[in-house]
Amino acid sequence: MHARHVVLVSILLVGAGCGAVNSSRGPGMGAGQDWRAYLGDAGSTHYSTLTQITTGNVAQLKVAWTFDAAGTPVDGDPSSQARGDFQTNNLIVDGVLFTASPSRQVIALDAATGQERWRFDPRTEREDAVGNRQRGLAYWAEGENRRIFTSAGTWLYALDAGTGRPVRTFGDNGSIHLGRGLGLRGTPSVRLNTPGVVYKDLLIVGGLIPENVAGAIRAFDVRTGELKWTFRTIPRPGEYGYETWPADAWKTAGGASDWSGHSVDAARGIVYISTETAGPDFWGGDRYGENLFANAVVALDANTGKRLWHFQIVHHDLWDLDLPAPPTLLTVTHEGKKIDAVAQGTKHGLLFAFDRVTGTPLWPVHERPTTPSRIPGVKVWPTQPVPEKPAPLMRQRYTVDDLSTISPMAQLLTKERFARSGNAGAMPPPSLDETILFPGPDGGFEWGGAAADPEGVLYANVNEIPWFYRMIPTRGPDGAPLSLGHRQYLVHCAACHGADRTGDVRGGMPALNALGGPKTPEYVHKVMVQGGGRMPPFDRLGARQRNAIVGYLFGTEPAPDTRGNGGSGAPAGAARDDQTEPPYAFGGFQRWFDREGYPAIKPPWGTLNAVDMNTGALLWKVPLGEYPELTARGIPPTGTENYGGPVVTAGGLIFIGATADETFRAFDKKTGKVLWQARLPFSGNATPSTYMANGKQYVVISAGGGKSNRPAGSTLVAFALPD
Repeated sequence: MHARHVVLVSILLVGAGCGAVNSSRGPGMGAGQDWRAYLGDAGSTHYSTLTQITTGNVAQLKVAWTFDAAGTPVDGDPSSQARGDFQTNNLIVDGVLFTASPSRQVIALDAATGQERWRFDPRTEREDAVGNRQRGLAYWAEGENRRIFTSAGTWLYALDAGTGRPVRTFGDNGSIHLGRGLGLRGTPSVRLNTPGVVYKDLLIVGGLIPENVAGAIRAFDVRTGELKWTFRTIPRPGEYGYETWPADAWKTAGGASDWSGHSVDAARGIVYISTETAGPDFWGGDRYGENLFANAVVALDANTGKRLWHFQIVHHDLWDLDLPAPPTLLTVTHEGKKIDAVAQGTKHGLLFAFDRVTGTPLWPVHERPTTPSRIPGVKVWPTQPVPEKPAPLMRQRYTVDDLSTISPMAQLLTKERFARSGNAGAMPPPSLDETILFPGPDGGFEWGGAAADPEGVLYANVNEIPWFYRMIPTRGPDGAPLSLGHRQYLVHCAACHGADRTGDVRGGMPALNALGGPKTPEYVHKVMVQGGGRMPPFDRLGARQRNAIVGYLFGTEPAPDTRGNGGSGAPAGAARDDQTEPPYAFGGFQRWFDREGYPAIKPPWGTLNAVDMNTGALLWKVPLGEYPELTARGIPPTGTENYGGPVVTAGGLIFIGATADETFRAFDKKTGKVLWQARLPFSGNATPSTYMANGKQYVVISAGGGKSNRPAGSTLVAFALPD
């Protein structure tokens, strides 16, 4: 383990006897009657102390109420009735349920009946109230002052929890721009898909940061919106970690923020963040180094933002290996001692565990050698950390033994392509040749996160879907220039929409090879500036570059200029854009499916796992989800691609949707046996919530579908025992 991976700061131990305080069971840790925080509590444990629903009676659960969160169009605008990507982990406080709809509306419901109480639509504040998927809200209260925090577009709003009206004394008449506090000229287009965490009177947020903007974690005053502290994840001169980047990389590299959420040890005043890849995601030729604090678990003083310790889980990431979910706080018995720990899952299905106070790994972490790059000018960091325990929760390499067994044809086709592409493991070297990328960039672990109970057992769902990986040159054959628009498209758009513009339907990334109708050049310009759906805004891209991309997409761009002046109508002597842009770009996200549309690998394709974090042992693993048509063919349940996390309860149950079969399930947490399941109107790609209202325990899930090429909707479904 490199010395710089774990750094101790003495002030961390103030008020805490090195792991002695059992804060995971203290105030605010583990949800009770209410579900007041994203993922249940400040520690992101997904744990509930409720016991009315048990292993003995869960089979009696029935639908208690449903609610369509799409609502009615606002001012005739059909986009305000958006459906799909309804991934909200709902909050429940004092009998009121708060949800965030696919169109960024915030809706308050009676938690016992599903009857609407109020609705806030951010379009009443700003026309550009768009955004990516919204997975939750934040709640703060002091006496009668109760607030809900939400975001839309680039703005963070504070709402009165009783009325849904903006709190006009917060920020700029009720909101603040999320581009504040990054130390850059202007206000970049930063957005949120997770709500941040509340600690005392602070709202601590990361954000979806553009790839050309250096990331940061910031804390805002919940009353006024005043910026209280900033922790920069790409260090500047004189800051710790600056030497792990090329000189002044903070001016050119971007990302490395935390879009997946944070966890807080409120008793100690520590916030734990889990950061993403530095940008550009797949091209790292201009940022060689370990790249702190990208791809790292970082413990910060929640009062000041000062770094206390960190552990980098991927060095110099070239594979989009963001840490996909908030760290999970739990208490374990390790080598005979009670230790307050923090666990972090990865897209590779690895599970790292640390002492929450010191950052020391609970089990040894070994630096394993990597395969060198096959592209000139691109270097791979020579080693990557792998924990000794727990064992990986999924396969780490696609081998001949993993060829599909779904049908003879699928087996033949996977065998042929495997022979062509091969597999170089979890981190294949950058190459111009196609190789199998397994595990893939959607996990392993994904944004749903993991649940943990007071016994120190962690429950996690993972994916086992193969992908392909290939880098492509941003110049034509023999170095011939591409048009400016084609080159810009490859650099900025191909990762999501594919080098051939065919997109990734299962991943929610549309094709761009047949634009027309309502998708006019003007519409595409607007989306590039504002963002929309999964797409971040590209407002910091120059107008000439955006115009060139639109021209390329609609076939109106001039042919490339071979005189060396930049092409696309650039005047002679104009600066060449490809002098400062990457010579290679990622060929595009591409899942590997057989001709029937199933993952091209031997099942399981999705599993639910229980890990004893006291010992590091896997307690059980079961398939998560099934395809009825395959079951009818005599194939045992395969599991499906799954998005959204589990909830574990003191009643001995694990509740989880997540799967591509529109089913909500309850498992026995001791054995992994399915005890109950119910059909949902759409896939429950969200982490559920459980709460008490009028003396009855409910379990509610946002069923929005839209993932894995499944139907899309926007239905809240609540279950309870019959009267």
